[in-house]
Amino acid sequence: MATRSVATVFGGSGFLGRYIVRRLAADGHVVRVAARHTASANALRMMGRVGQVVPMFASLADEASVARALEGTDIVVNLVGILAEARRGDFRRVHEEGAGRIARLAAVAGTTRLVQMSAIGADPDSPSAYGKSKAGGEAAVRAAFPSATILRPSVVFGPEDAFFNRFGAMARLSPIMPVFSGETKLQPVYAGDVADAVRAVVQENAPGGGLYELGGPRVWSFRELLAWMLAEMHRKRPLISVPMGLARIQAALLEHVPGKPLTRDQLAMLSRDNVVAAGAADLETLGIVPTPVELVVPSYIARYRPGGGRKEELD
Repeated sequence: MATRSVATVFGGSGFLGRYIVRRLAADGHVVRVAARHTASANALRMMGRVGQVVPMFASLADEASVARALEGTDIVVNLVGILAEARRGDFRRVHEEGAGRIARLAAVAGTTRLVQMSAIGADPDSPSAYGKSKAGGEAAVRAAFPSATILRPSVVFGPEDAFFNRFGAMARLSPIMPVFSGETKLQPVYAGDVADAVRAVVQENAPGGGLYELGGPRVWSFRELLAWMLAEMHRKRPLISVPMGLARIQAALLEHVPGKPLTRDQLAMLSRDNVVAAGAADLETLGIVPTPVELVVPSYIARYRPGGGRKEELD
């Protein structure tokens, strides 16, 4: 009897991980969901047959646990990432050192395919520590595992996202909608499309060592996106541009709030457009038709409408 291939997904219990684990299980792989808190991955067991999806403890800071998660693994997907630092240096520890450790140990374990989830904006000259650390992570992965495939998504959306849901919750409570860097361009990409890109790479529909930038079919300004979202939520909120100087002061204060709703580094990220570069390999290169924001987002931001959208359902 042929042995099924084993795929280890680091950070698989997160928002994007659920989509990827579901596809890998559907394709017949045994999927190890490597996470620091295995209880958060228990619900993913239902995505496969009994024993097919296995939560497994692994901390990127603990080399032995990473090595155990990689034993006998054919496919590795690294999704681990943070948007804000809890402690100074976390970006470097997670995005650079952690990614490099996974790549190095995956090479030792004889892994055949490695997919590193990076981000559009990864650049050693980025004005943000996030962007610099993502670029550092790509370099560390390439050095240890030259045939790794790197995926750089723009803002990722889906029912569990931290983008539309955050602004939806804000619009429900606030009489205004503050806008930071309203002319910055974004190219939101559906989580399911990103997962399909991982699947295409794992199925070897793309050569190893590639780099793909993943964006949706439409480029929006940040202001356009917020205005569209408010219209979909049936909420009238004035869009108030916040001067960058005032925004930095506000971010400095909010960095001490649990959950860090806004940081100075995030403002630095918003100073640059977050779109697929001209001529870059993208979703369509992988044979994937990008899903529009308008096709998915209204279904889950309806709960932020007046009355939670229930009144409209009864009309």
